[in-house]
Amino acid sequence: MAEPPEALIIGAGPAGLTAAIYLARFRRRVLVLHDGGSRAAWIPRSHNHPGFPGGVVGTDLLDRIQRQAEEFGARIEQAQVTGLSVADDGFQVVTADRTFAAPAVILATGVLDRLPDLPGVEAAIRRSLVRICPICDGFEVTGQAVAIIGDSALAAREALFLLTYSDRVTLIHIGAADALPDDERGRLAKAGVRLIEGPIDEVVLDDNRLTALAFTVHGKLEFDAVYTALGVDPRTDLAIRAGARRCEDGRLIVDDHQQTTVPGLYAAGDLVRGLNQISTAQGEAAIAATALHNRLRETE
Repeated sequence: MAEPPEALIIGAGPAGLTAAIYLARFRRRVLVLHDGGSRAAWIPRSHNHPGFPGGVVGTDLLDRIQRQAEEFGARIEQAQVTGLSVADDGFQVVTADRTFAAPAVILATGVLDRLPDLPGVEAAIRRSLVRICPICDGFEVTGQAVAIIGDSALAAREALFLLTYSDRVTLIHIGAADALPDDERGRLAKAGVRLIEGPIDEVVLDDNRLTALAFTVHGKLEFDAVYTALGVDPRTDLAIRAGARRCEDGRLIVDDHQQTTVPGLYAAGDLVRGLNQISTAQGEAAIAATALHNRLRETE
């Protein structure tokens, strides 16, 4: 890219790469910077993403979208972005060894999962031994014995949601007793969700499958599927330093065109809304990219 980018995208998950496709096809000079840590790469195989009847592995999906973006001229580089600030002519983006200027920026930095203290938990997620998204793959645990690990009312809501697929649901509450309100306890009991409170002492693996969790009081309990529902932390630090504002849940505030409270700074994907779905992230990216392109047209 001989000239400075007209649009700079931070993050190369489904949202960031989709925005790159749109902007490249709008014939914009597009630069994508990413740290190589897309959450979508954890997906063993997604069966709810449209267009893939047999499912698609997360890394394969990312590779497909990236190749498509590059075919239209987007430049994609791995670099840790350490700074984002408003400049006279747009924005200044800082990495470990370079500084970039761009008139507009799309943030697609996603979220960080709060994971339970289990051995090799990230590798276990990649192998479906531990699951993080009941909306994504609840169908795959239909009729199975399911455990949800959590420390707040969020976990109770996920346990109730999973009753859509199974009547054998257990909530393992590892937080303080008062972190699970009485009304949530009542809903769980009424719905037939088993509640276990206390830390997990041991994880038992059998034939590359997480088969049991051991507890001091309840002994060894066997499950077919285990979900973690400890919440996420939106990766909004760069946006906040640039002056953007957040909602009460920590996600970025955006308008109908995905623009944050900072003019020219857009955001798409999990750091914006709480559904954490690839399809919605890509839709938001398309909206953000189109709005950015139109914003540039107005100044040309």
